[in-house]
Amino acid sequence: MRQSSIRVALCLALAIAGMTAAHAADTPVENAAPEPRQTENSSLQAFIKANPDCLEFTDQCSHCAVVNGVAECSTAEIACIKRENQCTRRITN
Repeated sequence: MRQSSIRVALCLALAIAGMTAAHAADTPVENAAPEPRQTENSSLQAFIKANPDCLEFTDQCSHCAVVNGVAECSTAEIACIKRENQCTRRITN
């Protein structure tokens, strides 16, 4: 009976240690490098500002449409080579 109690206690201790390690991995690290999405959003906004007549554009990985001045982009394709944004559809007069 005593061995089974020790085994149960050991299993609980290992489970708690595993949960603590998983939780620590999820917490953000202070002074970490900014996420790429922040830089990406600023470059998208710069592209939209520089090309006000562009309705759709692509970087060969994602395809974006400009809706109310904001880029709505698809998820990047697998194994793509990212290039500079190029307008694929402009406002026609």
